[in-house]
Amino acid sequence: MLIADRYQWLFRKSPALSVSLNQDGYFLDASDAWLTRFGYSRDELTALRPQDVSSPESARSIVEAYMPLLRRVGRLTDVPVELLTKTGDAVACLANVVAEREEDGGDHVRTVAVYTELGAETHNEQHYRDIYRDTPAMLHTVDSRGRIVYVSDRWLTKLGYRREEVIGRNITDFMADDSRRSLDQRALVDIIAQGELDNAPRNYLTKDGEKIEALVSARADRDEDGQVTTLYVALKDVTKRNRAERQLRAAFEENARLREELERERDYLREEVQVSMNFGRIIGESQALKKMLARLEAVAQTSASVLIQGESGVGKELVAHVIHARSPRANGPLVKVNCASIPHELFESEFFGHVKGAFTGAYRDRIGRFQLADGGTLFLDEISEIPIELQGKLLRVLQESQYERVGDDTTLSVDVRVVAATNRDLEELVEQGGFREDLYYRLSVFPIEVPPLRERGEDIVQLASHFLEKACIDFGHRPLTLSRQQVGLLSKYDWPGNIRELKNVIERGVILSQGKVLRLDLAMADILRSSRLRESKPDRVQSQLMTEQDLVALQKENLLAALSLSNGRVSGPEGAAQLIGLKPSTFTDRMKKLGIGRKRETRSATA
Repeated sequence: MLIADRYQWLFRKSPALSVSLNQDGYFLDASDAWLTRFGYSRDELTALRPQDVSSPESARSIVEAYMPLLRRVGRLTDVPVELLTKTGDAVACLANVVAEREEDGGDHVRTVAVYTELGAETHNEQHYRDIYRDTPAMLHTVDSRGRIVYVSDRWLTKLGYRREEVIGRNITDFMADDSRRSLDQRALVDIIAQGELDNAPRNYLTKDGEKIEALVSARADRDEDGQVTTLYVALKDVTKRNRAERQLRAAFEENARLREELERERDYLREEVQVSMNFGRIIGESQALKKMLARLEAVAQTSASVLIQGESGVGKELVAHVIHARSPRANGPLVKVNCASIPHELFESEFFGHVKGAFTGAYRDRIGRFQLADGGTLFLDEISEIPIELQGKLLRVLQESQYERVGDDTTLSVDVRVVAATNRDLEELVEQGGFREDLYYRLSVFPIEVPPLRERGEDIVQLASHFLEKACIDFGHRPLTLSRQQVGLLSKYDWPGNIRELKNVIERGVILSQGKVLRLDLAMADILRSSRLRESKPDRVQSQLMTEQDLVALQKENLLAALSLSNGRVSGPEGAAQLIGLKPSTFTDRMKKLGIGRKRETRSATA
């Protein structure tokens, strides 16, 4: 007998339930014991495959799980199958399978499978395995090397794979990069050897590349030596929960950041107003000042809008501060807006705020000045500089206490008292069409005129002493005092720059004073040279004297000539103010003082 025939005889006469399969998965041969148990002839068997003689569930497991695993690892150990006899009876078995490859390690040549028939207990085990597979939970089972042995349908659905694409592959193949980097093969084996996990965070990737965040729990089966043979793993998908928590946390952080920014900006604005207003003190006892203070006290306790008028440098900000400090809103914020310093295109955003993406450069939400001042006072300095096309929106919020942020449809309510200030004649601007009449009347419910320093002669010494004391402290200088001669010098000057100019002169004098004496002569050197003192020098010849009327007429003639040369334009290059060497605001004030109406007077001067 040939050796091949002898081995065939031994295979067929073996008492084991054995079969051999070709490379296409069809039966080649079977032991007599197998044929007897399942009722097939050899000729019938060669046209069949294992899945053709199995129950539907087992056939699916063979195709989707066992065959892919066999192709990868070349061996199956005690995998459960349910075979059917020719008469349709179900026989529960455990299959041990070995695949023979070509010598060069290529494709499978043939496969040998040995079946062990099981009793009722194993039937139950198979039943529980079917339940495992059909459970709505995300479950997978790995061997001691981390290769997937079983996987639930839910696991496959969530990750988007077919069973044959998964069985036999390492579990880390399905993890996201951040989880896979921490789990090389050695680390994975060590974790499996521990035998259990409790809510360990792991990130998986679906077949489409979507990340699934999961909490992983696991329990193990061990052999007689206590070594882990199988690890049963359950995944809890927490992707939506984590995303919601991150969004909520980001929202809380953004709110905290905005609240901190709001508080910081309020503190900054309060400090800015406080510093610019000399600590909130109105100094002086002149009749002109007392008259203004009487009006201030009358309106402070009300909620009326106030329009503060006066020349540049008279202290309009300080008056606004005192109105706020003596009002029921004193504990609320006082927010200042310098309307002249805001770019035209940002006026609306500055006043009302904007939402992220409202315009180019709006990278985040921004709080407007009205919201900052909610519950307090909004001080609008240089109100005349608001563009005419935006004055209607300001009027609306003053009338209705409602507004919308730029880029947002939500209407917000606000409780703000508005105090406005200007050094221009708003009535004249209304006549010229540069200021809305309805807005003017809304702002000037209660006008307050702040007197210039030249009308407060009795207050000059008191103000100078205050500024001197403060400057010495701020500059770290030893205390200095005003001499009688210096007081006289201060009193003779008409202070066209008002209180601001006086403060600058005193501070300049402190800086220039090296000893104990205030060097006011150095600080006022340019003033002395300009001969702007109120009384003439005694050595002037009588023929050189001019009456006050002559001086006024000469000054008016000079202003009219400048307006004629500039075609009535006060500010800007080649404007009348630049021609004379004055600030536009000072030039305008003098026009008002001398009764010059820009268009009418200019025409008469050129006639």
